[in-house]
Amino acid sequence: MDKFIGKWKLESSDNFDGYMEAVGVGFMLRKVASTLKPDLIFEKGDDDDTFVMKTVSTFKSTEIKFKLGEEFDEETADGRKMKTTMTIAENKLTQAQKGAVDTTLVREITADDTLTLVCTAPGKDGDITSTRVYKKSS
Repeated sequence: MDKFIGKWKLESSDNFDGYMEAVGVGFMLRKVASTLKPDLIFEKGDDDDTFVMKTVSTFKSTEIKFKLGEEFDEETADGRKMKTTMTIAENKLTQAQKGAVDTTLVREITADDTLTLVCTAPGKDGDITSTRVYKKSS
C-alpha cells in the first residue's frame, strides 16, 4: 500500500460517462461528474492495518476507511449502498463493490508517478469499462 499513499491528480478520463450510466447514475449527475477533475488521496489510518481513501472535488468529496481483505459498508458518491472489499496484489489495489450493480475498480501504479484506474461494470452487451489516469502530486 505504501506506493499508493499520497495525493493523485486526475489527468485523463475515458468512457467515465458510459461506466456511470451502466451503474445507474442519472443523466444530470453524470454530466456534472464528467466535468470534474477530482484528487485521489490515500493515507494511513489510525493504526497500521487501516487506510483512508478520499476523492476530493469542488462538487462532492467522499472518504472511505478500510482494512485490506475486510468487507465494509460503502456509500458511493452517487448514493449507491455497496458491500465493498479492498485487496492488493503487487501494484494493483482492487475495490470489489457488491450491490444493485456489482462493480470492480482496479487502481494500478504503472510508473512511480502514474496511477491508472480501470472501472468495470456489466453492460447489456458485455462489460463497460472506464480508464482514468492520475499523476502523483505529493
